[in-house]
Amino acid sequence: MSMNRTVLIQGFLRIFFPMLCGEIVGMVVGMGVGLALGLEPFQIFFFIILPIMAGGVGEGAIPLSIGYATLLHMDQGVALGRVLPMVMLGGLTAIIISGCLNQLGKRYPHLTGEGQLMPNRANADATVSQPAFSGKADVTTIASGALLAVLLYMLGMLGHKLIGLPAPVGMLFMAVLVKLCNGASPRLLEGSQVVYKFFQTSVTYPILFAVGVAITPWHELVAAFTVSNLLVIISTVSALVATGFFVGKKIGMHPIDVAIVSCCQSGQGGTGDVAILTAGNRMSLMPFAQIATRIGGAINVSVSLLILGNFLV
Repeated sequence: MSMNRTVLIQGFLRIFFPMLCGEIVGMVVGMGVGLALGLEPFQIFFFIILPIMAGGVGEGAIPLSIGYATLLHMDQGVALGRVLPMVMLGGLTAIIISGCLNQLGKRYPHLTGEGQLMPNRANADATVSQPAFSGKADVTTIASGALLAVLLYMLGMLGHKLIGLPAPVGMLFMAVLVKLCNGASPRLLEGSQVVYKFFQTSVTYPILFAVGVAITPWHELVAAFTVSNLLVIISTVSALVATGFFVGKKIGMHPIDVAIVSCCQSGQGGTGDVAILTAGNRMSLMPFAQIATRIGGAINVSVSLLILGNFLV
């Protein structure tokens, strides 16, 4: 909600093409590397590549494990144990690549917009059309921004109850719809911006610490550290990100920022996006990262399970 409306529209319309190209190239390269290492095609795609691009744990690994348990007649715990390490290792690879891209941007400033996907002319036009915020939001304004976030999440939960759409994805759709329709007043937008800045500066690092200490299954990660798995994961994520970089550059976007958003296609959901964007110092790209992770992951999981159920089983 804190993002400029013009930038949001232009970015959303143009980010999907690099994302799609990156996924296709990443899958092809990952399959090629896996086949060269002697792995089975079914194992490569459904238990290594697809989990990487599934959108994290809650909206990716768990639905995948449920689908595999039903379609492949295996225990869900076993399926989750095979899928989850790939999600984690893919996210870890994306974090490392994002940090390297940040350093590349410092060395070659002309390749990055420092958190802006579009070139300077588009950003300048967006800045002119952006409503001026006072910068002195009172308690009421901040509270209204927080309540707007809660309301959007409740609508996402309602969508989950009615049609099964994951709540974060539904919340994201509603936020984009409100923004595109100018459905929130400047005061609400200013409050949302203050709330976003607070979470960005004060909550991000505690979340990363909690995920690293309490949530990440380190024993499963260690068990998945085989040379073949690592090579397939690294090649898949690297190809995905490199494709986003070059396609973004080709269509006139800032390649490093597009590549960092592409990193989020192999992230661990919301916390993975936070880690990737923090490593890349591009937290302003969070709306696009959520699109890449949530919507991209949901599409990948749905289409793959549909193909698995109707053609391969």
